Amino acid sequence: MTELDSLPDDVRQAVAETRERVAALHAELPRWGLVSWTAGNVSERVPGADLFVIKPSGVTYDALAPERMVVCRMDGTKVEDWTSTGLNPSSDTAAHAYVYRHMPAVGGVVHTHSTYATAFAARGQEIPCVLTMVADEFGGPIPVGPLAIIGDDSIGRGIVETLEGQRSRAVLMAQHGPFTIGADGRDAVKAAVMCEEVARTVSIAQLKGPVAPLPQDMIDKLWYRYQNVYGQHAEGAS
Repeated sequence: MTELDSLPDDVRQAVAETRERVAALHAELPRWGLVSWTAGNVSERVPGADLFVIKPSGVTYDALAPERMVVCRMDGTKVEDWTSTGLNPSSDTAAHAYVYRHMPAVGGVVHTHSTYATAFAARGQEIPCVLTMVADEFGGPIPVGPLAIIGDDSIGRGIVETLEGQRSRAVLMAQHGPFTIGADGRDAVKAAVMCEEVARTVSIAQLKGPVAPLPQDMIDKLWYRYQNVYGQHAEGAS
């Protein structure tokens, strides 16, 4: 009997459903041009358990079936089970685990090396809030986190410290690339897509000359509207 087999039925069902979601969400990263080869990863908390599911290390995106998704404890160690035996979790697992332990509201974490956002990270430059879309999605500039070692929880510490007290769901880890967080995996993937979109647009705009940031009062109003009125938040919203 494996460790997963010994869990209650509802937890094993939640693990299976999370694996399905995480495998499907990984297909969104190449679809939106956010990753190359095996780079990047998506993780999501397992509802009702101190576990999360993440991509295996070094496996190509076309081979990421649900049963190959790796289940981990909140300390980043792998839970053994027959479906993913022999597959190690992503090299960023410790970073994801640190975020989950220190940001209880976060249900999903995504890492990419998307071109334009990573170009800002390479320069150690935040993405300025010069577009209504940046204000809507991130509530202000997308900040830069510290240069950190890959493989331990250094990146996770940098993510948490940088995003603490900020509205942004994205951080550009210096000379590395973007990490995004969300209420679940899908929300974190959306943040990654939008981070790259605004990074690309701002990069092009800056080629034309200086770009002025939005006034703080407008940022606040745009952020509030997008979070509380836009979409299906309120009846009659558009």
